[in-house]
Amino acid sequence: MLFNLIAQAAPAGNAGASFAAQVLPLVAIGLIFYFLLIRPQSQRMKKHRALLDSIQRGDTVVTNGGLIGKVKKVTDDELTVTFGAGDIKVVRSMIADVRNKTVAAND
Repeated sequence: MLFNLIAQAAPAGNAGASFAAQVLPLVAIGLIFYFLLIRPQSQRMKKHRALLDSIQRGDTVVTNGGLIGKVKKVTDDELTVTFGAGDIKVVRSMIADVRNKTVAAND
């Protein structure tokens, strides 16, 4: 009975146009998602990765936990950051922002 209702509701001719009419909204939704969600997020990730790669000794950084400190030593995956009285090792990926970027002196 259900099959008969579906068969009666579907037009008998021009099946290609009906397929295109069903696929076109899905393609439009996919493009909207790409340009409004996926692409901006990937650009934000690239900028953050570049920011993490450019951290140098003497920069003031903010961790994801909200701690603000000055970078004392830089290694591949870790930073030694001075927070107040002591030095703490921080994983590079846990840096949220660089506040004061040091400028290299022209020698």
